[in-house]
Amino acid sequence: MALSQSDLLRLLESLRSADGLELVRGVAERMLQELIEAEATARIGAQWNEHTDTRTAFRNGHRDKTLTTAAGDLDLAIPKLRAGSFFPALLERRRRIDQALYAVIMEAYVHGVSTRSVDDLVKALGADTGISKSEVSRICQDLDGQLTAFRGRPLDHVRFPYVYLDATYCKARVEHQIVSRAVVVATGITEDGGREVLGVMVGDSETELFWTEFLRSLRERGLAGVRLVIGDHHLGLVKAIRKVMLGASYQRCRVHFLRNVFSVINKEAGEMVAATIRTVFAQSTAEGVRTQLDTVADMLGAQFPKVKAMLLEAKDDLTAFAVFPERHWKKIQSTNPLERINREIKRRTDVVQVFPNDDALLRLVTAVLFELHDEWIAFPRRYLPEGSMDQLYPAKLPESAPALPNTPTD
Repeated sequence: MALSQSDLLRLLESLRSADGLELVRGVAERMLQELIEAEATARIGAQWNEHTDTRTAFRNGHRDKTLTTAAGDLDLAIPKLRAGSFFPALLERRRRIDQALYAVIMEAYVHGVSTRSVDDLVKALGADTGISKSEVSRICQDLDGQLTAFRGRPLDHVRFPYVYLDATYCKARVEHQIVSRAVVVATGITEDGGREVLGVMVGDSETELFWTEFLRSLRERGLAGVRLVIGDHHLGLVKAIRKVMLGASYQRCRVHFLRNVFSVINKEAGEMVAATIRTVFAQSTAEGVRTQLDTVADMLGAQFPKVKAMLLEAKDDLTAFAVFPERHWKKIQSTNPLERINREIKRRTDVVQVFPNDDALLRLVTAVLFELHDEWIAFPRRYLPEGSMDQLYPAKLPESAPALPNTPTD
């Protein structure tokens, strides 16, 4: 778009009165605003106060938008329409998460399952005067192509010795009822020590069928070389791991296990019992870990027989990490590496509160994971120390890797 003579003069004057970073910020802000106005004009089919046969809508003021850039925060104004909605493609494409959140909020609004907070967000987005189902459909279709491709991308480019599984829970409408839905996320550590998001699925995390379907989908996409799966003790999870992840052990998350212990003891004894159990994971050898668990079980048994029974029953799964390199132990004893991911998912999903369906929930969560995955790839940082990963695989990996200690062979 060509600027008018008066626009050029105003821009020149602003450049003369600015310096340094403020100059760059001012130029960026002005040029972005001009591009936004140009896109709005093209969408409407007419300039301000212009009467044309091609006009399709009317302006209805602006709403403020702050855009954070390397040059600083840019204060922009997004045109509002009397009917329908407008958001400039220049900004819409910046982050998939923002697109997904926008799409989900609009979908919830159209289907009439939004809460008051969502209604307020709709107004803030400038769509309070109406948005059509076809517009929502277009937004979702544009986004879903990218997100579906991400969820189904091949995983055979590298081996993943460690896989983390965890679930967080969100509200969604299923068959006209609002129910709790599990969002299961899988991440993996690559054989060179990096991290990747492997997959995500929405469903009932307590059933073996659900976990089996999820793990098989990862296998079908090429997931290989898995030696240890770290997860909570969801019903059905362990059976699914034994069935699908042949050659891999299961590590029960120590943090979740402690939470289970707290449920069978009084609150006053919690810190003492937790500190005692933590000594199991502070040992320096595999034999020391297993011996200490037996010792701790005996120590606590007299006062807390249920805790002793829980420790002995979970012994193999709680100590599976001990056969792997000691330098990895702190990172593979729990699902803590997924905590940041779960916090970000909850931060975004709490905005919507109740999703209109599973697809909307999956759309937003996938967008969050896509952005995190891109960060890990674009700014690679070793999650496990260099030189320690070579110990995970023998020089010549046999066609059928031997089962690790707590993996059934039948």
